[in-house]
Amino acid sequence: MSHNHTHGGEASGPRLGFSIALTLAFVVGEAVAGYLAHSLALMSDAGHNFSDALALILSWYGLRAAKRPATSRRTFGSHRVSILTALANALTLVAIGAVIMWEAVERLRDPQPVRSGPMIWVALVAVVLNGMISLWLRSGAKHDLNLRSAYLHMLGDAVSALGVVLAGVIVAATGSPVADPVVSLVIGAAIIWSSWGIITEAVNVLLAAAPADLDMEALERSIKSTHGVLGVHDLHVWTVSSGIHIATCHIRVSEQSIRSGEQILKAVAGMLRHDFGIGHTTIQVEVEGCGEDELYCTLRPLT
Repeated sequence: MSHNHTHGGEASGPRLGFSIALTLAFVVGEAVAGYLAHSLALMSDAGHNFSDALALILSWYGLRAAKRPATSRRTFGSHRVSILTALANALTLVAIGAVIMWEAVERLRDPQPVRSGPMIWVALVAVVLNGMISLWLRSGAKHDLNLRSAYLHMLGDAVSALGVVLAGVIVAATGSPVADPVVSLVIGAAIIWSSWGIITEAVNVLLAAAPADLDMEALERSIKSTHGVLGVHDLHVWTVSSGIHIATCHIRVSEQSIRSGEQILKAVAGMLRHDFGIGHTTIQVEVEGCGEDELYCTLRPLT
């Protein structure tokens, strides 16, 4: 058997910690300003900001947990904690988006006067703060689902705060408070929409689905085209955590080439690493295997 492994990129813990402190401090100020200004959009943005702080805390915990070594009980370590935190982040976003939309509909039914000045200035500060933090997280978000969920939290809040600024300007220009709940509706819908991709990706990882960007048919063809390989079966590829992909398979070789099975195994493992970015492989060489109709073998409990 062959076992290879590569680690994904690491994010800056201190940067996340500073982002958490900044966000929590701003949440208090924005919530008070929103209450005093009677602005649902501003209070909605404060709620979103609070969820951002929770998202950053969960992401920070997920990054720390992923560094824990494997044990006899958790043989893959705690890498999946980061996937669970990403899913938790996305689900909280959906809940917050739904609450914001509900409150916005209630406010549309019963419009209340809004002070546009505090709305505009506080939301402008939110745009700068969340935009700055999202830029800090951007590089790590490309390779880590956990960080991507936190990045989307911050980016989404920067955009929603910009919407609050726009609502404040409209209220100031027209004197009508309707723009406040209308922008809140848009913010709520945008929050839910941005979360959906994270939810589906996290669920697929937890269900041990093949990576979304992996062409399984091309991978199968590449294994079969490796010199000395007659066939492949019991092929499985899944993701432990962002950037950590695992493949297992049985390859069939001719009886004459069984002596060179180690070289064939190394060739297949090298191809999977180089061409498909799969760094951890477990490959079993067989002279005879189950038929090609059992390429993806069905798992059955022992009886």
